[in-house]
Amino acid sequence: MTEQQQAMQELRRREFAMIDAGMYLDGHPEDETALQYFRAMSKKHQQAEEMYQKHFGPLYLSNAGTGKRWDWIDEPWPWEGV
Repeated sequence: MTEQQQAMQELRRREFAMIDAGMYLDGHPEDETALQYFRAMSKKHQQAEEMYQKHFGPLYLSNAGTGKRWDWIDEPWPWEGV
């Protein structure tokens, strides 16, 4: 597995944990422990996104073109089997 694939896998793991915690909170909105977990997972997900984009390019169109060139066209794109 390449470094880029590992980074994408980590991003997906953190996103899954965040979404799963959010779904739990939909049914248990007063669970403070779950809310703290959700916040921690959200922060880790954001960190994973930032790390991926720093090393491998933008994940979303809204994050493209932040440097000196339009980097959205660089391949592979995140959804192309990475």
